[in-house]
Amino acid sequence: MAESRTSSVKPATFAELPALLSSAPHRLLFLAGAVAVLLSMAWWAVELTWMRFGLGGWPQPSIPPGWAHAMVIQYGLFPLFMFGFLLTVFPRWMNLPALSRRHYVPVAASVFGGYVLANVGLLGMPWLVKAGFIVMLVGYLIGTTILGRVLRAASNRIDHAKSCLLALGFGCVGLVAFLVYLFGGPETCALLAIHIGTFGLLLPIFFTVTHRMLPFFSSNVVKDYHVVRPRWSLPVVWVLLLAHLLMEWRGLLAWRWLVDVPLALVFAWHAVAWQPWKAMRPGILAVLHLAFAWLPIAFVLYAVQDVIYATRGELLFMRAPLHALAIGYFGSMLVAMVTRVTMGHSGRPLQMGKIAWLCFALLQVVALLRIRAELGGDVYLWLVIAAYGWLVAFLPWVLRSAWIYLTPRRDGKPG
Repeated sequence: MAESRTSSVKPATFAELPALLSSAPHRLLFLAGAVAVLLSMAWWAVELTWMRFGLGGWPQPSIPPGWAHAMVIQYGLFPLFMFGFLLTVFPRWMNLPALSRRHYVPVAASVFGGYVLANVGLLGMPWLVKAGFIVMLVGYLIGTTILGRVLRAASNRIDHAKSCLLALGFGCVGLVAFLVYLFGGPETCALLAIHIGTFGLLLPIFFTVTHRMLPFFSSNVVKDYHVVRPRWSLPVVWVLLLAHLLMEWRGLLAWRWLVDVPLALVFAWHAVAWQPWKAMRPGILAVLHLAFAWLPIAFVLYAVQDVIYATRGELLFMRAPLHALAIGYFGSMLVAMVTRVTMGHSGRPLQMGKIAWLCFALLQVVALLRIRAELGGDVYLWLVIAAYGWLVAFLPWVLRSAWIYLTPRRDGKPG
């Protein structure tokens, strides 16, 4: 059977759709995230086109466009997938009953609803931006509270659950800080929110989930695979990331190498300890290792940037390390992990398929294009190319994924 063979099942009717979408957390939240993947970058691509070429009458946001781009992606796009995953696996990690519709539907409605409102508000409606982030915060508070109750009810409160919950708590703090800015507070609140989004919310959750799941998936497939999952690395990474966050926020770039060099070493050690050379088959496992490789690359770039700045006072590479992290690691791991969960939870074989492979491969090109934009020349032209490249890479994957979320499981099982 070909990996990409189209399912023979039919999409749900309009009347059946609410029950189907709410039958499992990942269906509803992954579908919302898939929409956000295109919506966020479509706005940003047009905005960059306006900056580079000019678009008559294109409405401008009431906040700096770069800040808007960072906030809706970091607190809206990626967390939709994260909540979908965590609301599914938290009970499983701790041997508790699955959550019900009344738990995860309000989270999906609030986070996605707030995200949509904020995105529409970027078209020159500042009041809608404020409303969107308020609604989004409500979703975060509901989701964090629900996951906190699951953790409290567990007899075995695992470190990975604690780490993810802590990151979601930081996400709530980041949203509050941004709302303070939106309602007249200082710009430093917005910058704090943006840095929390990267180093207090997304990276801790992505690394924590990778730390738990990548060795587990590898050991299920690779014969004689040695599972490496050190307990020390989560707290060490947390301390270093919070130090990086504070230094970035306060502009202490001359001292950032003190944390970024250790982070690069820790992430590189994990990349080697997880033995990727043993896990290049099947493809759905290989992409997890390939995606993780971007994390040490990003922090090697950060470390080199920091050392040069500390010794010569020159800030080279600009945002190249950030986008090696955001597009390379976050984007690639999103495709790898979401594809795996989507295929497994829809009763399909655990295979990448041609569409997922195409998306993953093109995304690597997009990451390189975005890094290239920081190296000089017509910067905004490279940014425009990278933004539209993201849309080209993700469109088939989003359409394929949406079809799966809108159809019953192939094996006839619920969920």
